Amino acid sequence: MTMILQQWWLVLAVECTCLCVSSQSFPQKRQCAFQVAPQNKIYATVGNVSGSVQLCENTECCVGYYVVIDGQLKVDVRACDIAEKSCPDATCKAQMRFNGRVIKCVCNTDLCNSNITWPLESEEPQLAYPYSRGDMMKTAAILIGALIILGLMITAAKRLSLSKERNEDSHSLDDSGVPPLCSCQATRSCEIDVADIELEQIVGHGNFATVWKGKYQGSVVAVKVFPAGWKHKFAAEKEIYELPLMKHAGIVRFLGTGRKPDGDNWLIVLQYAEYGTLHSFLRDNTSNWMSSLKLCQSLSQGLAYLHSDIRRHDVHKPYVAHRDLSGSNVLVKADGTCALCDFGCSTILRSSSGHCYRQNDTANMESHAQLGTLRYMSPEVLEGSINLKNTWSLMQADMYALALLLWEIWMRCSDLFKGMSPSGVVPKRLLPYESELGASVTKESLVLYVCHMEKRPVIPQHWQLLPQGPDLEEILTDSWDVEPDARLTAHCVADRLVALQSCYSI
Repeated sequence: MTMILQQWWLVLAVECTCLCVSSQSFPQKRQCAFQVAPQNKIYATVGNVSGSVQLCENTECCVGYYVVIDGQLKVDVRACDIAEKSCPDATCKAQMRFNGRVIKCVCNTDLCNSNITWPLESEEPQLAYPYSRGDMMKTAAILIGALIILGLMITAAKRLSLSKERNEDSHSLDDSGVPPLCSCQATRSCEIDVADIELEQIVGHGNFATVWKGKYQGSVVAVKVFPAGWKHKFAAEKEIYELPLMKHAGIVRFLGTGRKPDGDNWLIVLQYAEYGTLHSFLRDNTSNWMSSLKLCQSLSQGLAYLHSDIRRHDVHKPYVAHRDLSGSNVLVKADGTCALCDFGCSTILRSSSGHCYRQNDTANMESHAQLGTLRYMSPEVLEGSINLKNTWSLMQADMYALALLLWEIWMRCSDLFKGMSPSGVVPKRLLPYESELGASVTKESLVLYVCHMEKRPVIPQHWQLLPQGPDLEEILTDSWDVEPDARLTAHCVADRLVALQSCYSI
């Protein structure tokens, strides 16, 4: 009885301390337990972190993700949720995902995600790291002290921040009176001598440029030629390529820029992709399971890198939203992997609290709300309801387009149709919604079908009979969800695809 009373007093002490600190230092802000795996660093940006506690900036919801390894739970994410959404439960109730290999919980009270609750006692697996009663008492005591210190630190930080803002306000305007945008210092421009470039043949046409196959210093390259009238598009794409730390296997390699002597054309020189665009590759080729998975993994990993905020020493690559992800803006290299390209519509996003857009977007963001290729536009972009003040919304729109591309790749995978279709032949290549709405879709038909009817491309029923079929369907449905906040992140998709490779090797 004495032990029970001690435990109750301890609980009351912890709750009282939490309430006191929160009411004095950070009113109306949710506190969540914080612990994330390295690939989920994005959660560290949605609130102030101090040790194992995070103070939420934009949500009242705490979230927990756990992976089941050898029958035991391992924490993948404990943090504030990325965006505001419904979380009616006071405790973190377990929700099985991904055939029981992932467990999620969401709740709406302080530090509620530090523990997970189960509908039935028998359903609770053994935790990988059980704690003794003594350990719990020590942890609680440390937590009380940490929360008090945290309150004092937050108060001091707020005073320092206000002082810094006042100082910055007096220096934030240049000669034109326009405040500077994102402080994402680009690398030094890489200018190429146009005389060293030999154009051989046209390999593609875009809305703003023509792509040539050419040679530069003895190597085969792709040369994107912009007419003088599209200099602003050239400058926009050049800005993305020249961001620090933009080198990644899933992003086409940037070699430099140039200008023809007559001044009529601007050039961007890139790595040459032997198989051309993903659009043409899928039209002309089918692939087996492992080759399809390779395409999907490299594609999602490239987008995950683009969506990442990376700091190494004094160099910073901010978050970037592609905003025109389609089969024509993804290249397939000789090794059978994908690389993102065509960043003329992309937007650089601020990594800290608040938001910041690239200069050519800032003047009139509303007019840029529907950038992209029509059939790959997300429901919120089609309807014009996308929240441009939310940093994550543009990346969530990318995730919808990524899901459509994954569907396209898997619909051309021979192993997913072997012995299943009447003829045993892979269906001919179709674009998203082509079988439902025709080859030339209109915005009106897409709004009706995608937004109002909430329809998506058809997933073959026989995939349910395949070992990996349910997992493929879950990745697609979780990525093209009608609710942007419910969609997976690119990092999560990449992780799931890696797991698929080890689980289902045909």
